[in-house]
Amino acid sequence: MRTWGIPAAALVLGTLVAGCGSGQGDGGEPAAAPKAEKLAPDTGTRYTQVTVPQLDGLTCAEGNGGFKFGNDLDMGVYGVDDLPVLKIDGEEVDGKASCFGNPRITLSKGTHNATVPHLTARTSLFTQVADPQGALDKSFEHSMKLSKDYGRSLVGEPKAYSTKALVMKCQQNVTDGFPMTTCFWANYSGVGEIDFYPPNNQHVPLDQAAERTRAFATAALTTRSATGTATP
Repeated sequence: MRTWGIPAAALVLGTLVAGCGSGQGDGGEPAAAPKAEKLAPDTGTRYTQVTVPQLDGLTCAEGNGGFKFGNDLDMGVYGVDDLPVLKIDGEEVDGKASCFGNPRITLSKGTHNATVPHLTARTSLFTQVADPQGALDKSFEHSMKLSKDYGRSLVGEPKAYSTKALVMKCQQNVTDGFPMTTCFWANYSGVGEIDFYPPNNQHVPLDQAAERTRAFATAALTTRSATGTATP
């Protein structure tokens, strides 16, 4: 298991992929959105590591899973250059991860086929994000505008979500002809985004994408205690 930042144990999550690829949760019911809560006040907790988590039903690793759209169609976290970037041993903490499920997703174009992850995630940590909602809005608007300029076509309207731990905004789009769903999130310590690839060539529903984003961020962000143990 590889990690970014300070080495620590990976966290195990067993709920991220309930109904993965079906657009539904357990028992065939539509996947529920994250519980709507107001973002809690800043407690001063700062995350010092992004861990590649172990997820039930998915195999996750560092990197982009060996797949890139190219032509600047790949999503990133932009628009938050004014935030104080966290550095460990002089290097910025900027985590990239990809997760594959079974069956794997195949994108087809003409005579070419490509196996792609179920999701790719990018996370940037900062010494402080004083206004998570403001950072989320700036990153979402800036990053989605860039992606649109390079050829992503936005579908429908974005949808905002909020829990006690983080705020999120998700948007469906079409990238190189494929239906993608993209979610951005922010808390008092980081800003990230997740691109969800299309199972059965269909958009991952916004509510499902938001819940998976919440679960992934919860699993991937860790701190290091005085005893050296990673904690969520």
